[in-house]
Amino acid sequence: MKIAAAQLSCAPADVAANAYRAAALAVRARQEGAGLVVFPELTLTGYELAALGADPGLWLADAEDPRLDPVRSTGIATAVNVALRTDGPRPVIATLVHDADGAHVTTYAKQHLFRHEQEVFAAGTVPGRFELGGIRFSLGICFDNHFADVPAAGAAAGCRVHLASSLYGTGDGVAERAAVHPGIARDFGMYVALANHVGPAGPWTGCGGAAVWAPDGTLLAEADAHTPSVAVAEVPVEVPAEVPAGGRDGGH
Repeated sequence: MKIAAAQLSCAPADVAANAYRAAALAVRARQEGAGLVVFPELTLTGYELAALGADPGLWLADAEDPRLDPVRSTGIATAVNVALRTDGPRPVIATLVHDADGAHVTTYAKQHLFRHEQEVFAAGTVPGRFELGGIRFSLGICFDNHFADVPAAGAAAGCRVHLASSLYGTGDGVAERAAVHPGIARDFGMYVALANHVGPAGPWTGCGGAAVWAPDGTLLAEADAHTPSVAVAEVPVEVPAEVPAGGRDGGH
């Protein structure tokens, strides 16, 4: 099965525009043979925390919110990260996974909120994982991936692929992006697919470089650093002989 990691330039706080931008990349990933595509953090709004805190209209109601229909109807499984309404006063940063027919597969809410995100969002408490095409996937959202507990839970459950919806900017983010994800691959014996922003993203500039790494940390596919694109790589349907017992430390 081929999987794709997308890098996207988001229109600030414009859900409709971003849904169509994401849909175009999903179609491109499908045309390149991918069966699933993962998107960056806060795909449908961009990383616009002030707007998300002030306007609940930017939050999706649930996994069936019609504003996601352009992406769900592309004929490829998708993992799209959004601000998602909860029963409480704050939304969560959530990845919504749908299969190629647009049916909801699972929802994962970010567990480790980064700094100012704690002022806008509630934290998730449950690991995210699902199975598709005979492969088990785990989910992490940006800062989540700096903590061992997130990929470790997936590896312990037999997941072969870790999907990371993220925002890494230029500057320090470039080195973090390059170190964290192949490290997860090596430490837990998993394929890792990183989706990232490219261009303006709230207070940062996304550094692009969406990529897929093999379980030994080898880079399998990488998008360029300048334009919206997808990185596509093959993931064999197999179970590793053993899962490394080690983990990653801390985060920033």
